[in-house]
Amino acid sequence: MYSSIAGFIEDWNQEAALTQSQMDALQNSSLQQRVSSDDRTLGRIAWHIVTSTPGMLIEFGIKVPIVENAKNVPESAKELAGAFRRVSTDVAHAVKEQWTDSSLTEEVNAFGRTMTKAGTLSLIVKHIIHHRGQMTVLMRQAGVRVSGLYGPAREEWAQIGMNAPTI
Repeated sequence: MYSSIAGFIEDWNQEAALTQSQMDALQNSSLQQRVSSDDRTLGRIAWHIVTSTPGMLIEFGIKVPIVENAKNVPESAKELAGAFRRVSTDVAHAVKEQWTDSSLTEEVNAFGRTMTKAGTLSLIVKHIIHHRGQMTVLMRQAGVRVSGLYGPAREEWAQIGMNAPTI
């Protein structure tokens, strides 16, 4: 839970940068990857992160630009990555401008639940982490190189002079 806007911004910027690294690695050909016909494609999950982030902020009472054509997943991985870059910048700016440290203990009704503003900020960070995890699995299945998030990815162990764990 956040006790300061600065603490949230620091956390958001770190998690947004990690998410951006995965967005930047996407390839047009990987966007149709899915686990099964019942599940979202990789492109749809990435686009969900992009479009739901401002939607969540609006639900929490923060004014932020919405994503145009939110129902249509772009066919371009570069467009997806660029859209997330804009959205993540908007998040940091809007929260910093519209909320204060003292307002974080105020309660809001979000998605039918009463939460503190600090709780809503925690939720939005957890939301991108959750879907970023889904993305990395589909990226591997699609043959896209995944970069390390909280430690080295399998391919990065050699760069630090170690063997990747096998089990």
